Amino acid sequence: MGLFDRFRRKQRPGVLRTSTSADTGHLEKWAAERRGVEAYVEPKTTVTDTTVVLVAHDGEWTRRRIDGTEGARKLAKKLGIPIYDAGIVGYPKRMREYSRRKNQA
Repeated sequence: MGLFDRFRRKQRPGVLRTSTSADTGHLEKWAAERRGVEAYVEPKTTVTDTTVVLVAHDGEWTRRRIDGTEGARKLAKKLGIPIYDAGIVGYPKRMREYSRRKNQA
């Protein structure tokens, strides 16, 4: 068995896993516990469904699947946070700096 074979067996080929209530619950809890949170929507690809990245004021971030762009907009409205298209505006510098600090530690 190859390194990635165990992951491929979990779902049918060509079938993307969609968002679950656990994904949404994680995002809501994560945002409630941090300040200055913004949402960045990532488009669906051949590998993953639409995802949303939440970025806090200090650059800490989390990513989960979401039910399409409209689902991301609804979540952002519910949380009262701004939402951006990551493919257009990119990611905030503080997110990259946070990841760099974590990798150096």
